[in-house]
Amino acid sequence: MRNDERYEIQRAFDQLPHIVGSSWAVIWFRMKEIKTPTREEYREKVLEYLKMIEPVFYSYPKEEEFASICKYIELRKNDAYEKIISGENEDVEKRYDRYVDYG
Repeated sequence: MRNDERYEIQRAFDQLPHIVGSSWAVIWFRMKEIKTPTREEYREKVLEYLKMIEPVFYSYPKEEEFASICKYIELRKNDAYEKIISGENEDVEKRYDRYVDYG
């Protein structure tokens, strides 16, 4: 698979954790009036909301011409999840800091 074929998936997995996961997590913590969740609690909530959009990750047909992109999506998904849980996703960590500092 060429790099240009992966570009849109790369961009999606760069953006989805903090755009979808963190945004929904912040709203959840605000509504629950939890002003200082632990980093671990925050990461778990981000991952919980990100996993809710998983059906999109599996939306391509199970046909031969989609096999390589489907495999790549699975790899990127697993990598994104691991980075969130381990604290290696800088954007998610920034969103956590912003939330606990400014609510």
